[in-house]
Amino acid sequence: MSFETLQVRVEPGVLRVTLDRPGKQNSINGAMLNELNAVLDQAEASPTCRMVVLEGGDGVFCTGMDFADATRDDHATDDLARRGGEEFFGLLDRLTTMPRVVVANVDGRVAGGGVGLVAASDLAVATPRSTFGLPEALWGLLPCCVLPFLIRRVGFQPAHAMTLTTLPVSADRALATGLVDEVVEDFTPVLRRLRARLTKLDTATIGDAKHYLRRMWFLSAETEQTAVTEFSRLMSSPVVRQRLGAFAQRQAFPWDSPAGTGARP
Repeated sequence: MSFETLQVRVEPGVLRVTLDRPGKQNSINGAMLNELNAVLDQAEASPTCRMVVLEGGDGVFCTGMDFADATRDDHATDDLARRGGEEFFGLLDRLTTMPRVVVANVDGRVAGGGVGLVAASDLAVATPRSTFGLPEALWGLLPCCVLPFLIRRVGFQPAHAMTLTTLPVSADRALATGLVDEVVEDFTPVLRRLRARLTKLDTATIGDAKHYLRRMWFLSAETEQTAVTEFSRLMSSPVVRQRLGAFAQRQAFPWDSPAGTGARP
């Protein structure tokens, strides 16, 4: 299959998916959402695939929503914002239940919805230079669709702090809170070890485990409704859209500048 926003490589037992919008800091637009779902379809259709690896490139994993795309239409309606929220929440939800092990390989910056991709993955591995941030409150927005999955992963207080401070956290801090499972210089040995182990499991067993574990936590239809409704409300605000539009023009996060606070230790 040919993709516009992804690079996909098939390896024995593994489908490697590289987010490929370098000019947009690997931000998520409608095309990427559609293509990610198509890739997950491909993984589920393969009887030999046990693991889906999500990764970025050039020091950026994913910076969340493409704000330039989201704010292009000044007359966007609540319905459009709701549909975008539903599609993104649906993708994160699918990662938590699909009968394949999803691994996020993080090397560099992760922000906004990218944190959601990491949190919804079964396993996450990061390099020491990686950082994780939720800057949405700076624009009057909130990481509505990310937070249910982030709280599920790290607990309430770390997610609370990331949301209110908007400060990025370091790879070591992400490891300490459980947002990532390992911090390594080289992904290869980790993936080799996982592949050797996962090929011993049936896909049905992986699916059963993920569905059972999902029932041990609070994600529900009501959670999704709350997240999508609040995201739609905030995205319809003229102030939010103005701030997002200004950010989209310069595409620089607050911690990119010399005056930025940098990552927390």
